[in-house]
Amino acid sequence: MNDPMILMNRRRWLARSSLGLAGALGVGTLGNLLLGAKPAYAADYKALLCIFLYGGNDGLNTVVPTDAARYNQYAAVRGKLAIPSNRLVLLAGMTYGLHPALAGLQAAADDGHIAPVFNVGPLIKPLTKAEFRAASSSVGVLPDSLYSHSDQQYLWENGTGDSLEPTGWGGRASDALATVNPVISLNGTPRFGISRTHTPLVLPNTPGDTFGAFEMQPDDLKVAWKAERKAAIDAMYREQQELALANAYTAIQRDAFNVSDRLSGLVKIVPGGAGATAAIDTAFAPLISGGKIGTGLGRQLYQIAKLVSGNATVQGNRQIFFAQMSAFDTHGNQAVDGSPADGQHAQLLKELGDALGAFYRAMKALGLGESVTAFTQSDFGRTFVPNNSMGTDHAWGNNHLVVGGAVKGGRGYGSYPDLTLGGPNDVGVDTWEQQGRWIPTSSVDQYAATMLGWFGASDAQLRTVLPNLANFGTATKLGFV
Repeated sequence: MNDPMILMNRRRWLARSSLGLAGALGVGTLGNLLLGAKPAYAADYKALLCIFLYGGNDGLNTVVPTDAARYNQYAAVRGKLAIPSNRLVLLAGMTYGLHPALAGLQAAADDGHIAPVFNVGPLIKPLTKAEFRAASSSVGVLPDSLYSHSDQQYLWENGTGDSLEPTGWGGRASDALATVNPVISLNGTPRFGISRTHTPLVLPNTPGDTFGAFEMQPDDLKVAWKAERKAAIDAMYREQQELALANAYTAIQRDAFNVSDRLSGLVKIVPGGAGATAAIDTAFAPLISGGKIGTGLGRQLYQIAKLVSGNATVQGNRQIFFAQMSAFDTHGNQAVDGSPADGQHAQLLKELGDALGAFYRAMKALGLGESVTAFTQSDFGRTFVPNNSMGTDHAWGNNHLVVGGAVKGGRGYGSYPDLTLGGPNDVGVDTWEQQGRWIPTSSVDQYAATMLGWFGASDAQLRTVLPNLANFGTATKLGFV
C-alpha cells in the first residue's frame, strides 16, 4: 500500500468523492467531525419544530380578533378579504379565532395548547414609530432591507439584524447545547440550521424514500455485491492517511455512513408498512390515501413524527427539526368568488392546519406531547389594507402560532397591533403610506429565546445564540412555554 501511484490515485478518489457522498447522504461539514465527543443530556427528551412559511404569511387573517370593537375595525379595512366571524376557529379563553382553514388545529385549541404570538418581527432593539421615522440609516437601528423576501427570510432564520449573517439561530443553538445531531431538515438546507461548524442534516421528505449511498444503488445490483462494496469502502475509510485534510475527509465519510446506517430504516417506513407506528398512522389517517400522504407538509411532519418516536435510534435528548411550505406571497386571489375562507391563502393554511394538527395528535398519543414544541416563522406579515388584486402586499410585524403540550394556551402573547391606519404601530404617516405595515412589538430574538429557554438554554447561552437579545433588557422571554 506504499506504492506512490496507488497512494496518489486513492487520494484523488477520496478528494473527488468525499463531498459528493456526504452531500448525497445529507450530512457533513468538516466541523461536524472535528468537535469530538459531545456530552450526554439527562434522560428528558425535548424537540423544537420550526415550520417556515415562505413568501410572507398573512398573519392578520391567520389570527383574527373576535371582540366586537376590533373585529369591526378589522372587517372595515379588510373588506372582501375579512373572514366572517361565524367561521373562525375559536380559541378557548381568548378573544381571538383562527382562520377556518386551520380547523385541523381544533384539538390543540380545545386542549389549550396553542398560543398566538402577536406582531413579531426582526428588530435590533425596541423601536417606536418616532424612532423609525427619524432613522437616517438602518445601521444599528433598523433590520436590513425591510419588505424584501430574501433578506427578511434570512433575518428570521438567523436571528440578527444583519441579512449577511451566514449562520442561523437554530444552528447556533445546536452548537451551544452540543446536541448529538445538527438541525435535521426535511426540506433543503435552510440558513436556520447552519452554524460555524455544522450544516443541517437533510433527510428525504417523503416516507419510503431511500437514504444512504448503498440504499441508493440500482435495484438490479445484488445485495451481496452491495455488501462487499460497502465493506471495501469502509475499510478504505478506516485507513490512516498521510494528510490531515485527507483524514478529515475520510472521517466525514465514516460519519455519513454511520448516520445513514442509523436512520435509513426510519426514513423508509411508510404508513401501514413494516415498522409503522400505529399511533402516528392513526393521527395522520385523514391525510393518507392509498398508503401515501397527500400534502408536502404532511409528508415532512410524518417523517419528523417517526424521528421523534424513534429518538433512541436518532440519538440525543435535544433535537431541532425544520420543515417548510412555500407560495405564501399572496399578492392576489386570497379570496375566490368573494370568499376569503376558500381562496389561495385558505388552501395553504388548510395544508398547514391539517399537517400540524395530525402531528400534534401523534405526539399526544405517543405520550410526547409535552416534549415537542412546534412554531411558525415567515418572511414578514402582509399589509392590513388589501390591494386591487384581492390580495395583500409586503409588510413587517406578523402573528405566529406555537403548538405543543408544553404551550400555555388560553391567552395570546406579545401585543396585538393597534389596527388604526397611521396609528402608533403603522409605519405610515401620509395617507398614501398608511397601509398597516406594523412595526413589531416583539422581536425574533424574544420569540426564539422563549423556546430555547424551555429547550434548556441558559441565559448566557441565549445571549451567545441571539446577539441582540441584550438590547431588550429584562423582557427577553414572552412566556408562552
